[in-house]
Amino acid sequence: MTEQAPSRLPEPRIASSVASSTNSHLVVADVTKNFGFQAVLKGVNLSVARGGTTAIVGPSGSGKTTLLRLIAGFEHPATGSITLAGSQVAGDGVWIPAHKRHVGYVAQDGALFPHLSVGRNVAFGLDPACLQGGRTAVAGRVSDLLEMVSLDPAMAKRRPHQLSGGQQQRVALARALAREPSLMLLDEPFSALDAGLRVATRRAVAKVLGDAGVTTILVTHDQAEALSFADQVAVMRGGKLAQIGNPFVVYTRPADRATAEFLGDAVILDAWLEGSLATCSLGGIPVRRPPAQGRVQLMLRPEQIRIAEDGPIRGVVVDTDYFGPETTVRLKLAVPPELAGTSDHRYPGGGEVITIRHWNASIARPGMELCLRVVGEGVAFPADT
Repeated sequence: MTEQAPSRLPEPRIASSVASSTNSHLVVADVTKNFGFQAVLKGVNLSVARGGTTAIVGPSGSGKTTLLRLIAGFEHPATGSITLAGSQVAGDGVWIPAHKRHVGYVAQDGALFPHLSVGRNVAFGLDPACLQGGRTAVAGRVSDLLEMVSLDPAMAKRRPHQLSGGQQQRVALARALAREPSLMLLDEPFSALDAGLRVATRRAVAKVLGDAGVTTILVTHDQAEALSFADQVAVMRGGKLAQIGNPFVVYTRPADRATAEFLGDAVILDAWLEGSLATCSLGGIPVRRPPAQGRVQLMLRPEQIRIAEDGPIRGVVVDTDYFGPETTVRLKLAVPPELAGTSDHRYPGGGEVITIRHWNASIARPGMELCLRVVGEGVAFPADT
């Protein structure tokens, strides 16, 4: 991304609520929450479809876990309402306690009971008196649940400390599934796992919940995790939802610069917008749904800027970082050919430093001049005042 960044993040506008429908399993309407004099949630609206998966992503302290705890029934909202499966569970004088909401909750560390075996952990919420067959039925149910989360039923005799981190998280999921919840809440359940195990566990959990048709909400600060796990992403910042939508739209058409930069690397350049064409140091870039005319900030994702032998844009390599399958390349841009020699103050004159990615480290060495080409459309934001 460019070397300069805003000194402080702008206050996010409140994202438009995803319209509720007869298929909505969860509806959060105008919810606020304060801890003392500190406002943690500032009017949150969210609708989650039955059987759908929503990821709430945002930086630490943005209010993600607080929202999850309100949905679970661990906290009371200050104002607003929460509705589950068509029945209001919080707000307007109504309060349904957590154990009556048919909600499963998996915490970041799994929160397994260390003094109980895996089997007794999973069976913790099961009542033998409510199952035909009593304790034998409970044991069978535990075995089924362990198989459901891809664990050997023989592990029921182990203690949590005898399992890997990924296995512990699957046990926590099995325990939450034991009560057959209609809504599953996942509070950063993969953050303590190493990279490879994290991906494998996330896929396994997503498959289990998808096969069971359980409506799921995942809270995470990991952008890639949110984009890959969910069919709806809600970006939270400063106690508000800045944007809600499917992962592709939220990533490629972010609502504002702060959202763009949080969801991944972004190249931000000053540009001049006329009609739907933004002119910048990368040349003329088409823009969908321009928000303004004249001076704007143009956002592109690094993968949109390709190294190409016949590319019309030139840049000199400043430095590189090698990451194995890809290399990040920092380039200082030259003046676009169509702007060379012009003194029109509306157009940037080049010299910005941007970061792109490339798979071949050998063709991008410091001091080399590379030819570039931009693929796709940019997103324009009104210029900072």
